Amino acid sequence: MPPPDASTDADAAAAAAAAPRAGARSGSVPAAGSPDRPDAAGGPGNADTLDLRLPDEFLALFAADPEAAGTAGTAGTAGTATTAGTVGTADGEQNTGEPVGEEQGPGEQGPGEQGSGEQGSGEQHGRREHPAPRGTRPARPPAPADEDLLDRVGDWGQTATAVGAFHLVPVRLNRDVPLISRWMNDPAVAAFWELAGPETVTEEHLRAQLDGDGRSIPCLGVLNGTPMSYWEIYRADLDPLARHYPARPHDTGIHLLIGGVAHRGRGLGTVLLRAVSDLVLDRRPSCARVVAEPDLRNTPSVSAFLSAGFRFSAEVELPDKKAALMVRDRALRDLLQRRHF
Repeated sequence: MPPPDASTDADAAAAAAAAPRAGARSGSVPAAGSPDRPDAAGGPGNADTLDLRLPDEFLALFAADPEAAGTAGTAGTAGTATTAGTVGTADGEQNTGEPVGEEQGPGEQGPGEQGSGEQGSGEQHGRREHPAPRGTRPARPPAPADEDLLDRVGDWGQTATAVGAFHLVPVRLNRDVPLISRWMNDPAVAAFWELAGPETVTEEHLRAQLDGDGRSIPCLGVLNGTPMSYWEIYRADLDPLARHYPARPHDTGIHLLIGGVAHRGRGLGTVLLRAVSDLVLDRRPSCARVVAEPDLRNTPSVSAFLSAGFRFSAEVELPDKKAALMVRDRALRDLLQRRHF
């Protein structure tokens, strides 16, 4: 997922927001269920139904920014500043979470210690569009000091998986840019992320999130002490993606690439996607669904999501690709877990 949708047509978005509730809008997911069939939790069910109500967080942002409200007709148009219109922690250099590198605990390997096998190509499991040039991005009001839009990803901690101990470590520019840039310059990765080039290209992509209000957090995935993947955890309901599917409040999106050749082709994508989506659902009580939008052409990525417990919801036309909308529902996960045990 390179960056999403920084160049959306505000007029088109406004027209979409004004469309009748029962009507379909261009690029949105066809309704697959009915509000008359709630799920066990009393919600609208697992089926995707078209709901044009904007998330409360988004309405609050535009209420606080009259200029942005005048230029954006609906969710995700104005200020789609960053990779996927989502941005990360306000501190561009210092994030919470366990550091990787010189400050790691014993036995952990820093990004700079990667062997040659870790610099190879990787799979990309979700993609974003390029951000607008930094000078053209409208300023967004910062999130309140006591608000964290993603419930402190850096504090989610380590989780046990079938392949070892894994955790997400928020990116720090002065430590992680060289490693992530090497991954982005692998042709197999660049074909989908489109971030090949000098380190400044990767730095710009990361900084666009880190300078924001916390709606997207770039992370390294550390497996058994070794940084081996790049992740973006983001608020899908506050993202330009929300214009293209019936988003619900607190929907959380994930993007992933496996960075090193030594870690590809071993089924790690499936294991880690399940682990991270479980972390999202366990650490974010208000989130009922984890979503992703890998390129429909990226068959290994789509297959990994399916194997990890996601369902294929629909094809969606995004500005730079045709994507497979993948969804993992809390209610369905919990039901399957109860049946398993």
